[in-house]
Amino acid sequence: MKHDNDNVPRLMSPKEAAASTTMSRVLLSLMAKEGRFPCPVKIGERRTAYVRAEVEAWIDRTIAARSAA
Repeated sequence: MKHDNDNVPRLMSPKEAAASTTMSRVLLSLMAKEGRFPCPVKIGERRTAYVRAEVEAWIDRTIAARSAA
């Protein structure tokens, strides 16, 4: 269970998202454009980040789908 005060950043860099999913940043970007992965949030002129909770939920769904298949 996650708590609001656990000091984990709510956003994660594309590099962090890639490491968490073991997929490349390019593949995650393509999957997001196809609607198969959470879309990143634009946080600056040339900077994007993924919402950590969305990435973690995607990982959980992917693992759960394995047992359902």
